[in-house]
Amino acid sequence: MGTKVTKVQETRAQEIDRLCLGGFCSKDLISSYRFGRRVVELKKEVIDLKNERGDIVDIYEMVPEDPAVELPVERTVVEKENNVGIIGLYGRGGVGKTTLLKQVNNHFRCREHNFDVVIWVVVSRELKLQQIQHDIGERIGLLSDKEWQSKSVKQKALDISNNLSQKKFVLLLDDIWQPIDLTEVGVPLQSLNVESKIVFTTRSLDVCGQMRADKGIEVSTLTHGQAWKLFQEEVGTSVLGSHPDIPKLAETLAKECRGLPLALKTIGRAMAGRRNREQWQHAINVLRTSASKFPGMEENVFSRLKFSYDCLPRDELRSCLLYCCLFPEDFRIPKRELINYWISEGFSDGFGDGYTIVGDLVSACLLEEEDDYYLKMHDVIRDMALWIACKIRKKEENFLVCAGVGITKAPKIEEWEGVKRVSLSDNKIESLSEIPNCPHLQTLFLDRNCIMEITDGFFELMRSLRVLSLSQNSLTELPSGISSLVSLQHLDVSYTDISGLPHELKALLNLRYLNLERTYHLSRFPPELISSFSKLEVLRMLESGADNAEPLMKELLCLKLLNLISFSLYSSRGVRNFLKFPKLLRITQALSISDCEIPLLNVSHLAYMEHLKDLVIDNSNLEELKTDCTGEVQKVLQCGFRSLHLASIAFCSRVKDLTWLAFAPNLKIIVIMHCDDLEEIISVEKLNELSDIMGELNFFAKLELLDLYHAENLKSIYQGALPLPQLKEIRVTQCPKLKTLPLNSSSTKLRNIVINGGKDWWEELQWEDQATQNAFSTCFVPSR
Repeated sequence: MGTKVTKVQETRAQEIDRLCLGGFCSKDLISSYRFGRRVVELKKEVIDLKNERGDIVDIYEMVPEDPAVELPVERTVVEKENNVGIIGLYGRGGVGKTTLLKQVNNHFRCREHNFDVVIWVVVSRELKLQQIQHDIGERIGLLSDKEWQSKSVKQKALDISNNLSQKKFVLLLDDIWQPIDLTEVGVPLQSLNVESKIVFTTRSLDVCGQMRADKGIEVSTLTHGQAWKLFQEEVGTSVLGSHPDIPKLAETLAKECRGLPLALKTIGRAMAGRRNREQWQHAINVLRTSASKFPGMEENVFSRLKFSYDCLPRDELRSCLLYCCLFPEDFRIPKRELINYWISEGFSDGFGDGYTIVGDLVSACLLEEEDDYYLKMHDVIRDMALWIACKIRKKEENFLVCAGVGITKAPKIEEWEGVKRVSLSDNKIESLSEIPNCPHLQTLFLDRNCIMEITDGFFELMRSLRVLSLSQNSLTELPSGISSLVSLQHLDVSYTDISGLPHELKALLNLRYLNLERTYHLSRFPPELISSFSKLEVLRMLESGADNAEPLMKELLCLKLLNLISFSLYSSRGVRNFLKFPKLLRITQALSISDCEIPLLNVSHLAYMEHLKDLVIDNSNLEELKTDCTGEVQKVLQCGFRSLHLASIAFCSRVKDLTWLAFAPNLKIIVIMHCDDLEEIISVEKLNELSDIMGELNFFAKLELLDLYHAENLKSIYQGALPLPQLKEIRVTQCPKLKTLPLNSSSTKLRNIVINGGKDWWEELQWEDQATQNAFSTCFVPSR
């Protein structure tokens, strides 16, 4: 026994280091659970050895009633700031929130603490205040009074408040779906301090805010190592050792769960008796192609995750979530593209509403936000959404999804019957030669295939189609039968080889979104085609081969609803024509300028394009910033380049500096390539000449990426150190004269940036001081 105790004591310090949440729970659930189980087992052995003569009983002493009963009231702002009294654990269903909260509860059974009482309450989806009061009352001894159960909610709240106000308590609330008024329950929030805690679990980040949690902690999925350990425990060592191929197949199967404990347990238990390698290979195939058919997935995983779907407050939110499963597994979903689909489908009223929906789905832990621009859908959540769309709500939704599975032919005609949304994205389909009959089809994704030919009648029986994506295919022309799509609102033919647009497109009277970006061979536009799209709101033509001459610009002016364009200009004349039309300047979001040589391109003329986010300038002569025009500079400083996020400058050989970039306060990405005469990006000399009107200019405050490529004479980014609080990466390639970076030991927030470049360049880099070099010594990643 002594040896066992010694071993547990030796492990104790290591386990304490893993604790978080004020020491109540662990960063490593599996390790701490095992340790806790050993402690409990050892404690039982000790009790058995002691062979106690009698049971230990609780002794209660009646406390005289106070002259007045203290009422439960809200906490004040000061107290809220000074203490972390309420902690919210949030995350998607099945991620382990309840397990974590149980671990918090169980720690109080095997560790010394200063709390008088720890109370566990399961709240669940249907909020019942009386049941919550009953569970609290039972734990603190109020149920011993038989009359207490017949009291009103308010009377019970007073009793609970009076009792808990005299105690140091921990209240653990599991599975909250909507905010609870804890004062109505009787919890004395006013007395919450460092000695009393409330910890709750929820699937919604919004609930954390509505519950006034002082701290919200996301319970994330397990790492690969943690997931693999859990999966091994569920399968069992005897099965894993029954065939030499099974461990590798088992690890592949575990990866398909993407770290979700609920899925790992369900699948692990289902495979616990499978000792044949073919059974394991079959299980992998089933999980990848039709997860709902895997034993236990529907009843144990999808049905539980579906609660989050059911609790979304509006049908539109549920439809928007299901729409996301049209994208391939692990796909990075562009937010703006997704919202445009939703608008065309009628799920969203506009971008403001669309971003609100995105926020709601992220808050409900049903989507993951990668960054400002992209979303991801967890694989198991996607499988659940497919299960709903293809089975549970087949009558209302009826999806056909074969995205990213490597098929070379479209599904058979009979599979298209009755479908509402189809996704064949990211496959190897080369032609569409049959004519499916699907009059209810509303969305069709055919993007990222190898399609070279579409039969003329393919779209003939799709008169309800609203969204069509043909992007990233080898199409050289659109079929004339596209005129059948009279309901179409969203057409994407970007990154295709089409050389012209057919006049049949004039039949698409409801078109609101047209994407022609990177159609490099596009040269033919029927006259007045674009102006015939009277409902067009979005037109994307960046780097299309079309000659964006003055006649086309005038057609755009006829479109009263047009509010966003991306555009390319291929000559000085094109730039002059473009600058003549204030409406085009006002609605352009992305602009590419190339071959603008005479006269020099004055970038300040673009400064007041209020929605310009992306600016690409290629093979043009840029006019440098004129410091003697202080009036113009001051105007640019006050209201210019406010929306610019990306600036890419390439093959602009004569420019010496790009000081105007300092006037773009929201710039996130700078790319500079093959600017042979460029010596400095920001000229300190020019800034000094403008110091009277500029004051303290905190430029590059939002910069995330700086990419410098083949700038042979570049000597300086900026002669001095910059805070660069958002910087993530610096890339330097073939810039032999660049010997310094604008960094000191105070630059960047967490020192987790990546500095990418050649090894020789890095070794010759000069630092402001040794502290700066030490701070960034681990950030270097050699370029390949």
